[in-house]
Amino acid sequence: MSKTSQELRRAFLEFFRSRGHEVVQSGSLVPPNDPTLMFANAGMVQFKDCFTGREKRGYRRATSSQKCIRISGKHNDLENVGPSPRHHTFFEMLGNFSFGDYFKEEAIVYAWDFLIKEVGLDPARFVFTYFKGEEGVPADHEARTLWKKVTGLEDDRILGLGMADNFWAMGDTGPCGPCSELHYYVGPEVNLARFGEEQTAEGHGWMEIWNLVFMQFDRTQKDAPLEPLPAPSIDTGMGLERLAGIVQGKTSNYGSDLLRALVDRASVLSGKPYSGGMSPDEVSMRVIADHARTTAFLVAEGILPDRTGREYVLRRVMRRAIRHGHRLGIERPFLHEVASLVVDLMGEQYPELRERRDMIASVAEGEEVRFRQTIERGLTLLDQAFIALDRAGHKQLSGADAFQLYDTFGFPLDLTEVICAERGYAVDVAGYDAALDEARKKSEFRGMEQAVESVYRDALAKLPGGAVIFTGYEQDLAQTKVVALIKGGALVDTAAEGDPVEVVTERTPFYGESGGQVGDQGEIVLDGTRLQVTDTQRPIAGLVSHHSTVASGSVRVGDEVELRVDVARRDAIRRNHSATHLLHWALRRVVGAHAQQKGSLVGPERLRFDFTHGKALTAEQLTEIEDLVNQRTLQNAPIRTEVLGMDEAKKRGAMMIFEEKYGDSVRMLSMLESVELCGGTHARATGDIGLFKIQLEQGIAAGVRRIVATTGAGSLGHVRAVEREVERAAAAAKASPAQLVEKIEKLVAESRALEKKVDELTKKLMTGGGSGGMDALLGRARDVGGVKVLGVKTEVADRGALRELAEQLRDKLGDSIVLVGAEAEGKAQLVLTVAKPLTGRFKAGDLIRPIAAIVGGSGGGRPDMAQAGGTDVSKLDQAIEALYEGVGTV
Repeated sequence: MSKTSQELRRAFLEFFRSRGHEVVQSGSLVPPNDPTLMFANAGMVQFKDCFTGREKRGYRRATSSQKCIRISGKHNDLENVGPSPRHHTFFEMLGNFSFGDYFKEEAIVYAWDFLIKEVGLDPARFVFTYFKGEEGVPADHEARTLWKKVTGLEDDRILGLGMADNFWAMGDTGPCGPCSELHYYVGPEVNLARFGEEQTAEGHGWMEIWNLVFMQFDRTQKDAPLEPLPAPSIDTGMGLERLAGIVQGKTSNYGSDLLRALVDRASVLSGKPYSGGMSPDEVSMRVIADHARTTAFLVAEGILPDRTGREYVLRRVMRRAIRHGHRLGIERPFLHEVASLVVDLMGEQYPELRERRDMIASVAEGEEVRFRQTIERGLTLLDQAFIALDRAGHKQLSGADAFQLYDTFGFPLDLTEVICAERGYAVDVAGYDAALDEARKKSEFRGMEQAVESVYRDALAKLPGGAVIFTGYEQDLAQTKVVALIKGGALVDTAAEGDPVEVVTERTPFYGESGGQVGDQGEIVLDGTRLQVTDTQRPIAGLVSHHSTVASGSVRVGDEVELRVDVARRDAIRRNHSATHLLHWALRRVVGAHAQQKGSLVGPERLRFDFTHGKALTAEQLTEIEDLVNQRTLQNAPIRTEVLGMDEAKKRGAMMIFEEKYGDSVRMLSMLESVELCGGTHARATGDIGLFKIQLEQGIAAGVRRIVATTGAGSLGHVRAVEREVERAAAAAKASPAQLVEKIEKLVAESRALEKKVDELTKKLMTGGGSGGMDALLGRARDVGGVKVLGVKTEVADRGALRELAEQLRDKLGDSIVLVGAEAEGKAQLVLTVAKPLTGRFKAGDLIRPIAAIVGGSGGGRPDMAQAGGTDVSKLDQAIEALYEGVGTV
């Protein structure tokens, strides 16, 4: 039976919904509260804390279709994507999960019933695997017995595999257990003898489509014996792309309806046919199709191409797609068109794609325009490297040069190899790999190095309600109990005067830093004791930590305390936070809907707002944005807060930041036209904001701009500071503030006139005074082996003037070699130029190096122009004279 991918996704979720599973929306590609992962790479990622018992939800069975990205790993090296019929950077993982509810038998029955009874696949094309036992862990005979019972198949279809294939662990410690894989044979005739081999280039062979993980053990520490889990769980994952390809009768995932339209678009753009083969052109089309999906989904989540972390991964993927388009002969930007088609194909299932359609297209096109310019610069560098290799008699590009092309210009190694091969050169791949490994060590994704500290989990466990109760929307004071103290990274019972300590209480009016808003400050007091709170953080979900110093007395766990927020500071933060919302609204109105929030910092002194936009805002746009915000503050409209369901908030048009993690119940903030989800603290009415003033607008990354602004007293302080500077400038210019611009314009005109006179005098000085001086210099030229050669010393110290003089003398002499020297600030300066018709025989850089050595320096440059400097001015005349001997020996 043939089903569309949408029908398969829907059928899978409905199958498990009907069996008591909660259908859960896909989690973000950027896992919240999990610094161990760069991207969500499996369906279980959003349920990780459910498996460990750290999080309790209102269900014990779940199912989802999770968007995933895998860029590295034993089967997912980036270069495999395109040649392989089944590997991708982006894919959807269908999964069903049990958190201590059902176990092996139900999981195996569900998998069999869905694939055989619901989807209608042929049982004769399946092999099922189980864990055969290894490294002291017993075999999973239970799974083997269940597969035989459920399927009725013989032993040749139920195979035991080892630890590498059929045992899963979350890490060195924690839940783990055996797993069972479902493999399907793709091709005309089932061949059991080929099990374990890679699929052929045509896609024929055995392919894993579903993995059932039986979490039944726990490892408390590395290499410790396995202990049975009190509540075994189930985690399964099946690639939708693989399932769709099989059901639709395709031997490659790229033939399914999830990807074929994207491949066809690449074919149309290149004007070359696609038949599903392995030609280099067809591989390139598959690369474009896959990478366009990764591009669209990551940009939709606010990830933009850059030089570090997740942003660098996206840039690698995008530039690989662009490079394959370049090799296909697509001469104009195209990636944004394919990414827009991804939005059309998948926007119904993933509405964030539609919401950010314009931003996806803008970012993709902007990155491609920049990279295409980079390609041309990289080709120029390669040409220069080839010249140097020819001169040295070598035919291999160094690994360091190949890596520089990759690191600085985004040239993938295979592109460098192709270009080198076309020109008859090899590439030192081992040297490239060494440079790449060194760079990786320096720029590893730092978040991967450490998970959330367990001390905060222990503190959270001490809270009677499972989380700190925040009362700061209504109150600035709170009477509460201390439930935990953290000092030096460990839980303690008491803290004495002078101790730095983190204080956890049952409830708090202090806002913990999140959503761009800084944490509150204030104090914690009880009889004879006062703690100064310098910051408030939310280290993990549900926990608020007051970073404090014991100013006097001591504090113990269990003490009843009073928490007092610094109200004046919080009010300033409230003003800036509410102004940030109005700024976001005004930006989208002036610049366009693509101006999405990319980050923010809301403090008491100022606000900072980062947004997606490809170019600097004009002065007129900045003025219009200021006016729009200040018009709203003058209306003194009330700022309203509502707590409602996510679906209702979406219906009412609430803006939301994709990087934020929202629950089923959300807090919606409304101020006039601005409607946005936000958990921060805000002003009572827009009039509380006061004067809104933009201080700075600048670019901070490709496609990302930043605005820094102030409100209230901050804006008043800015205005007064500007007034003081104007008064100082007026006094210095001996003018009134009203006449200052006119006076400055007059001074600038006078300065330019003086600069022109100085320029004219400098040129006369260079040549010894007028045209007669130039003729005198030209008359000192010598004929060396049939070449006109001139070396002169001048009194002009400016390097630019030296270059200009050298070029003038060369042009007047015709095909010639000219060296000009001078003393500048106690050092020798030299400029040498060679007429271009002579550069085949004489290279300026080669000529100037021995000359520079005479004055104790070094130099280099292009074949037609080189510069040098040295510390020994006394030998400048000797150095200039050496030019003639140097030319004569070539």
